[in-house]
Amino acid sequence: MNGSNASSNKQVTIGLLWHSLSSDNLGVGALTESQIAIIHSAALRADVNVRFIVFGTSGSRIGLNMTPDVTIGDRLSIKRILLGRSRYIKQVKSCDLIFDIGEGDSFTDIYGLERFYYQAGTKALVLALGKPLILSPQTIGPFERSWTAIVAGWLMKRAQRVYVRDVLSKGYLAQLGVNENAYEATDVAFRLPYTPLAFPATEKVRVGLNVSGLLYAGGYSEDNQFGLTVDYRHMTELLLEYFTSRNDCELHLVGHVLSERADIEDDYSVLLELANRYPNVIVAEKFQTPSAAKSYIAAMDYFAGARMHACIAAFSSGVPVTPIAYSRKFAGLFSTLGYEWVADCKSLNTDAAVAMVIGGYENRDQLRSQVIGGNILAQQKLQSYEDFLVTCLEGIHA
Repeated sequence: MNGSNASSNKQVTIGLLWHSLSSDNLGVGALTESQIAIIHSAALRADVNVRFIVFGTSGSRIGLNMTPDVTIGDRLSIKRILLGRSRYIKQVKSCDLIFDIGEGDSFTDIYGLERFYYQAGTKALVLALGKPLILSPQTIGPFERSWTAIVAGWLMKRAQRVYVRDVLSKGYLAQLGVNENAYEATDVAFRLPYTPLAFPATEKVRVGLNVSGLLYAGGYSEDNQFGLTVDYRHMTELLLEYFTSRNDCELHLVGHVLSERADIEDDYSVLLELANRYPNVIVAEKFQTPSAAKSYIAAMDYFAGARMHACIAAFSSGVPVTPIAYSRKFAGLFSTLGYEWVADCKSLNTDAAVAMVIGGYENRDQLRSQVIGGNILAQQKLQSYEDFLVTCLEGIHA
């Protein structure tokens, strides 16, 4: 991933806010690795050397995929910052640019106010220190409280640019009055590298199913926090019963948030529980990197999942997929790429959602052709984003 330009004497330090190379959520890792790869590509074109400071959540994968030009910043703690015990301010001051990707979808209040305070507070500090703030492609909102919407809008209007990854978020920015600096791209994880695994030859159809431990638990509050209209547990069981009953299918259960603590977010502990009840399934390994997960998913003939970056891994590797959506980020992202086959768990009932996943399997050849077209569009959108990064890097110390 090291894309430094040995011929250049121009050095640029980039802060990557709300990124992580150690998160148990492989989606956040996929965003970070892909963002670094895109910035390296832009740096080569701009004839500059770049180094990165990564500010974000930490997990069990610390040190993986690290290169000499990447430093892990001080952990984000508003309390430590206010008490003067954090190096965050000093490290931000050392940066020429700050790219904030909001962990993909965390600049919202639907995950609770504590997360919103962290998202908003760290952005406010960047702006207060006079550093250029660029919101990289992400889902923005929703903000269900009027005051959080006002705060978010105020912060975004002061950013150099705000990139969203879907047309719905672009429309939402307009509602917040964020227009002049708002742009649409797509998820940077479409650039995540991978090599499809070579499974033993079989005449069976390899089906991958990602089960979200968070949705299986009912959200952080364990009481249908996300307002689903489906019974997610029952839906999962119906899908396992269907695919394991088919003699022509080989069902793989795939996790994408893999916590060593087996907490409420963890997919893997749920997969093991399900495998005890459905012994013919294959439980995918506990992946150590986002690229390893994508390489596994890329070897499937069909995929369905409730973790959006597991679905992006499928889509971007050409695998027909039915995203199982618990928020508007799914429909927004995939519809922007001309792909409408999304099982919306906030509007469909359980039987209808199950039928859509099965329908995707039965029509996977048709979906595959739509995936090909969507990937072409995704790469065009990311090329436009990279072109902007080239201009940014060329303008520093000019």
